[in-house]
Amino acid sequence: MIIALVQIPFDGPKRDRDLVVEQSLESTKIYRDVKGLRRKYYLNGEQAGGGVYEFATREEAETWFHDGWADWMEGRFGVRPTLTLFDNAVVLDNEKGEVRVDGKPVPAP
Repeated sequence: MIIALVQIPFDGPKRDRDLVVEQSLESTKIYRDVKGLRRKYYLNGEQAGGGVYEFATREEAETWFHDGWADWMEGRFGVRPTLTLFDNAVVLDNEKGEVRVDGKPVPAP
């Protein structure tokens, strides 16, 4: 699994929660059919917004975050985002009460 962290820097105060929710809900239409995208978490912070994306494979993440992606995002938000990709082998899921390695439950230590 691949985790992508996208950060969009902002000048000024944290964006209004209701506006962020409205814009985020509207943008879900864009991400609903992205191949390999399992989840997207929308972020709203003091100095940045962005998202955490969970992809099935690195190839699928790199297909979405292609060479023109940053230009597209800059056109949407007026500022260039940063992107960091992480390999993610181990997940602790407290809601399900399990630990997974490469998507498969393993005995918790």
